[in-house]
Amino acid sequence: MSQTITEKILARHSGHDRVRANDLVNAQIDLIMCHDVTTPPAISMLKSIGVHRVFDPTRIVVTPDHFVPNKDIQSALLAKILRAWVEEQGIEHYYEIGRHGICHALLPEMGHILPGTTVIGADSHSTTYGAFGCFSTGIGSTDLAAALATGELWFKVPASMKIIADGLIPHGVFAKDIILEVIRQIGVDGARYMAMEWCGSTIDSLSMESRMTLTNMAVEAGAKSGIIAADETTRRYLAEKPHSKNRAFDAVQSDADAHYDQVVHIQVDQLEPMVALPHLPSNGVGISRVVKDSVVLDQAYIGSCTNARIEDLRVAAQVLKGRHVARSCRTMVVPATTSIYNQALREGLFEIFTDAGCAISTPTCGACLGGYMGVLAEGERCISTTNRNFVGRMGHPKSEVFLASPATVAASAIEGKIADPRKYLETP
Repeated sequence: MSQTITEKILARHSGHDRVRANDLVNAQIDLIMCHDVTTPPAISMLKSIGVHRVFDPTRIVVTPDHFVPNKDIQSALLAKILRAWVEEQGIEHYYEIGRHGICHALLPEMGHILPGTTVIGADSHSTTYGAFGCFSTGIGSTDLAAALATGELWFKVPASMKIIADGLIPHGVFAKDIILEVIRQIGVDGARYMAMEWCGSTIDSLSMESRMTLTNMAVEAGAKSGIIAADETTRRYLAEKPHSKNRAFDAVQSDADAHYDQVVHIQVDQLEPMVALPHLPSNGVGISRVVKDSVVLDQAYIGSCTNARIEDLRVAAQVLKGRHVARSCRTMVVPATTSIYNQALREGLFEIFTDAGCAISTPTCGACLGGYMGVLAEGERCISTTNRNFVGRMGHPKSEVFLASPATVAASAIEGKIADPRKYLETP
């Protein structure tokens, strides 16, 4: 029986020759990601039932990222609990502030994610790691506690949706625009509990950073996971990373005749820059339409686990170089990891950003979830490179969030209203 890449990975990790959609399996977990918000409750659960040791400290990666630097006493306590637990358990892979980062950028950057593996994280956007050809999904604190104790977790095998993206990427269009278009087409529940598997000539041409943008937002379509088969681009990326450069892995591929519950075709060369209007990621519209409405902005935000990697910052800097953001539009740039922060500094990107009137922060998730470092007041509008624009997502319930690529966000910051980035980008 033919299988998809997701079915093959789950079969191998649950002791079966093959599985199919809707089967229930108990799968061994290769890697667990923990951060400062959802892990402390899991720690408390473990202690309450008398579990004092994790199953394998070498297969756990921990980074505080949501409320760092700590914004208040409560968030400081979460970080303290996490820090003490890491020491108690002897967890080596701990990335404290100063060498930390947003989890979904940090783990790939350090080479912790390998093709063919199973990865879980107590954060919904753990789907990001599927860009490396692994099965990866987000879980809650209760399932996290179970996995930390046993190294296993049960799953219903998801049905698969194949997304075929073909064509050359047009000027001013990026991976963020592609995923916004897909979600526009299928809706926020269009891939409910499915594995969104990407393929096609466009995907073959994308960098790993761009691929991670696609799988990151799989959950915004209701998906259980996002996945892209490993290829030479994946291998080159992993060969340079500290924890993966000397490690072997099994790159799994879908069978040519594998069954997909749904197939979506995207002709990328027909796309233009996209903007998701409030209050759903599925409210995507082409930039040529939205600029006609002269949507005035109060804030522009370039950051988050979706679009704060070095290639994102380079694109934003290209738009902003020699220009200045509108006085009415405060603009923040938040690199995803300490390493990306340092790289941007070395490349002179920070000088471009500060000359343009932007504020730069140490890595944090704060603004994306309406925590801090960019909270919106009532009636304010923000254009953001983040992944969600639900009611109250970045602050007041009567604020509005518009989702777009780093190029579109930077162009909009210059004009103080949603703007087309193509006029600010050099034609290739």
